[in-house]
Amino acid sequence: MKSAALQSGGMPRRSLLFTPGDRPEMMRKAPRAGADALVFDLEDAVAPDRKAEARTAVRDVLSDPEFDPDAEVCVRVNPTGIAADDDLGSVLADERAAERLDSVMLPKVEQAGDVETLAGLLDERGAAVPVLALVETAAGVLAAEEIAAVPEVNALAFGAEDLAADLGATRTHEGTEVLHAREHVVLAASAADVDALDTVYTDIEDVDGLRDATEFAVELGYDGKLAIHPAQVDTINEAFTPAPERVEWAERVLDAKRQADAEGRGVFRVDGEMIDAPLIAQAERVLAYAEAADEI
Repeated sequence: MKSAALQSGGMPRRSLLFTPGDRPEMMRKAPRAGADALVFDLEDAVAPDRKAEARTAVRDVLSDPEFDPDAEVCVRVNPTGIAADDDLGSVLADERAAERLDSVMLPKVEQAGDVETLAGLLDERGAAVPVLALVETAAGVLAAEEIAAVPEVNALAFGAEDLAADLGATRTHEGTEVLHAREHVVLAASAADVDALDTVYTDIEDVDGLRDATEFAVELGYDGKLAIHPAQVDTINEAFTPAPERVEWAERVLDAKRQADAEGRGVFRVDGEMIDAPLIAQAERVLAYAEAADEI
């Protein structure tokens, strides 16, 4: 059982809301949705002839003193290369924008070297922020372990839509065609003790389908889920918020641990169950997610 891998601000990433980088009005409104992380997108959501405009817009929003959300602020750059260098060079040109940036998402990651190249670009600009590595190709999924092990990686995100296209697979509602890869990303993230972030749900009007998909992601072991519309955020947050009885269990575990520590005991029971380090880590994770939802 992995410990709770949290965002750079110290809170869980239940929901990560994507907003097009060339839509400044949408970026300014994005914090109202209640997502734990905001991802300003310079990649797929922006047409090629609007990339420069989007870079300027993202920098302007981040540098605005009135823009100071409680959420983590992330920018998805273009895949490693000249475009990613241009993205960072523009966004980080303003000192306040650089200070407001909490993380960077790198798409189409296929090997550890992709992240290492981006980390080098960030280091050149003095930006010590973590990288969220998006694996969305067959090569990326197969290399997920080595990607997650790169020190700068703080999370692995799974991209089912691009993966299906790369495989030539037919996307189905059940998602069996990408299930193996979806599980593999969780294993790789858990082994490296970083966050596992589940793929987007593309039908923004299907609330029940989103709820089912998110609850299944929770069962698989994911820590959060990507959102493409503000209306999806509440459903995702709710699915990742622990039930009251689960919170009460976690509180009993940590109370018992404090008592055991005070008495010099390394082993203790809660509700008749022997508690060890993995269960303590699980209890800490439950309370962190409950706190994010203001449930405690």
